[in-house]
Amino acid sequence: MNDFSRYPERLRDVLEAFAENPADRNQMLIEYSDQFEGVPERIARRPYPQANQVPHCESDAYVFVEPLPDEAGGPPRLKFYFAVENPFGVSARALSAILDATLSGLPADVIANMPIEDIVPTLFGKNISMGKGQGLLSIAAVVKRLAQRYAHDGNARTA
Repeated sequence: MNDFSRYPERLRDVLEAFAENPADRNQMLIEYSDQFEGVPERIARRPYPQANQVPHCESDAYVFVEPLPDEAGGPPRLKFYFAVENPFGVSARALSAILDATLSGLPADVIANMPIEDIVPTLFGKNISMGKGQGLLSIAAVVKRLAQRYAHDGNARTA
C-alpha cells in the first residue's frame, strides 16, 4: 500500500479510499465528476485565458486560484476553480472536483510541498493511457505550481 502521509489530510483520505476500494473506482470517479462545479464568472469568463490552460490535457482544462482572506497573517490560503471544456471530460472533472474539495482552503505552503506523483495512478489506476495520465497529472502540477507561487511570492493568478 502506498504511503500517503505527505498529503494533506482530506486528500490523503480520498487517496486511501481509492487505494482500498479499486473495484469501486469508476463509481467513485463518476460521483466526483457529478460534483464538479465550473469556474464562476466572477473569477473567469469564456474564452478562458490561455495562461490558465492546463498543458497536455485532452479535456481542455483550466485552473484558477483565488487567495482567501487571512486574519492571522500566515501564508495565504487558496481557493481553486476549474474549467473543463470537453463535455466528455469525466476524468478531468472528477480530478478537479477532488482537488477542489480536498485542497481549497488550505495554506499555500501545504499544497506547495505535497507530492503529486501518486495522485493520478491512485485515483485512476495504473493502466491509464499515457495521454490521459499526462493531462491529469498536469492538472495536479498546475495546482501545485500556483500554490508554490503564492507560498513564495504571495501573488499568482495564472498557471
